[in-house]
Amino acid sequence: MSWKSLQDAAGPVSRETFDRLMAFEQMFQKWNRSINLVAQSTSGDVWQRHILDSAQLGRIEPTATRWVDLGSGGGFPGLVMAFLLAERDGASIDLVESNRKKASFLQTVVGQFSLPARVVARRIDDSHALVSTPQIVTARALASLSSLLDLSAPWLTSGARGLFHKGRDYRAEVQESVHRWSFDLVEHPSVTDPHGVILELSNLRPV
Repeated sequence: MSWKSLQDAAGPVSRETFDRLMAFEQMFQKWNRSINLVAQSTSGDVWQRHILDSAQLGRIEPTATRWVDLGSGGGFPGLVMAFLLAERDGASIDLVESNRKKASFLQTVVGQFSLPARVVARRIDDSHALVSTPQIVTARALASLSSLLDLSAPWLTSGARGLFHKGRDYRAEVQESVHRWSFDLVEHPSVTDPHGVILELSNLRPV
């Protein structure tokens, strides 16, 4: 793990932000031993598998200031983006997580590092009225693309764009989704997973 690896993934990032993410990784590992924030099979390389994988959204969207992350869980990508957004004037992110233990972890990190983030401890279906006019909607390892579009439709049909991490089977998920939705799609190859992509969706409309 290095400052350069973070910059390669996320674009220009200060040394201070790198140091804060290093401290967050240690905090994450401590909590993960107690409440299983991510699968144990991926906990051995949190920097590459989770932090850098999340941070690449900063390079894809370097200017947006209003974000919402769905099913934030252990904080990927939402908390990582909160660290990066701290460098953008006026930027903030809402972290939607219904699991109380995970929401408690998210709130503890937000408070510890004074992050520009708000934890919304609700189901996604119950959060739409609480999260106003985001520019970017994110989700990682949460649901199929079709389900993600259903969950985020109130925002994506109102001008927001989605940035969704997907694995090797993403094309099948896209094909499944076009039966119900029309959208513009840009595929960004993942910088951490040779089989992964970030799907950028905009102009969502029901078919």
